[in-house]
Amino acid sequence: MGEDGRVSRDSLWRAPRAEAPVDASVTLPGSKSITNRALVLAALASGPSTITGALRSRDTDLMIRGLQALGVTITATPDAATGTTLHVVPAPMTGGAVDCGLAGTVMRFLPPVAALADGTVAVDGDEQARTRPLGTILEALRGLGADITGDALPFTVRGRGALRGGTVTIDASGSSQFVSGLLLSAARFDEGVTVRHQGGSLPSMPHIDMTVEMLREAGVVVLTPGESGDADTWRVLPGEIAPVDRVVEPDLSNATPFLAAAAVTGGTVRVPLWPSRTTQPGDAIRGILTDMGADVRTERGTLTVTGPKSLRGIDIDLHDIGELTPTVAALAALADGPSVLRGIAHLRGHETDRLAALTAEIDKLGGAVTETADGLRIEPRPLHGGRWHSYADHRMATAGAILGLVVEGVDIEDVGTTAKTLPGFENLWAAMLGRPASAEQEALS
Repeated sequence: MGEDGRVSRDSLWRAPRAEAPVDASVTLPGSKSITNRALVLAALASGPSTITGALRSRDTDLMIRGLQALGVTITATPDAATGTTLHVVPAPMTGGAVDCGLAGTVMRFLPPVAALADGTVAVDGDEQARTRPLGTILEALRGLGADITGDALPFTVRGRGALRGGTVTIDASGSSQFVSGLLLSAARFDEGVTVRHQGGSLPSMPHIDMTVEMLREAGVVVLTPGESGDADTWRVLPGEIAPVDRVVEPDLSNATPFLAAAAVTGGTVRVPLWPSRTTQPGDAIRGILTDMGADVRTERGTLTVTGPKSLRGIDIDLHDIGELTPTVAALAALADGPSVLRGIAHLRGHETDRLAALTAEIDKLGGAVTETADGLRIEPRPLHGGRWHSYADHRMATAGAILGLVVEGVDIEDVGTTAKTLPGFENLWAAMLGRPASAEQEALS
């Protein structure tokens, strides 16, 4: 096991097969997307903040350590009822070294913060992260007055304690995080920022909506495209970022593999504390599972999914909710008819090329997946066991676990990569099946 608590990438984890329809309640930790946005806003705020129910995972710990390297004080208090509470005390930021790991939110949200530091900030990450697209946000920051050397990891930011800001035009079709990263810090720029997107269709709009909502909760004035009158343009006015004591919602995207388990086994999974209103893209799983034949209902804040006798294929545009693609692809591979997943060409630039990875891994188990220009076509076939590569991608690992519920002998390489957003995934998966965690964690040669 490595220093970050992950299982060695060379080990294999036998995905447990469901011996009967699952019947479980699964309580999930907080949202990574909300936690990391809250950390950035708290670090730039005018006073101390608390973040209750914060997720502790590799991605959020990398964000915490990155902000601490810049001089922000962050302490954690565990609580059995609410999870971790983070106490964030802003301070004048200085230079330092930041490790992004493979976290897109860290590598795209922290460069604008680093530009506000007084000193040199060296930024690097995992080997796989060095191929992830970053030039868009780094070039945008240069246009706003930042001094940055490099167009990908590793790169260096020479902060001067302030940033001019202004207007910048970018092509954010590769990731909505380019827009969110600029907006989160923009109120601290001398002139604020106006971000114009010019290019292909913007993916993952719910994540930008999440950023805007959280900024407004901190008293920041944000004009969205509908309010500014300019298409694909966001404007943040300069001003104070107020401290906010936040309560983090459960991570709904992390809930999707567990809900999928109900769907593929004809069982029932309940997830408590499901928000009645949310900007999290994971909420869309309710409609997807309904369209594929599952019974989905919410009562008293608990979402309950009961699977059908067989899943229907689906034709769906996942452009705004691309992070759900591995879960939906696994469901589609087990459906009784073909599926088409559209609008997700941008997933080629995620932790791995998710379209190529899903095609390769499902096909290796006997499936029939065709990669299209903007997605996947999946023809169900009888599947067999085999080695499932995770590509250091947490959502690839959980997709393999879904298939392993009904396919004997699916051996997942590097299941520990799930610690990126969901530490203890194997334990939660085993508990869902009513088994001791130790029985599901054997390493295979």
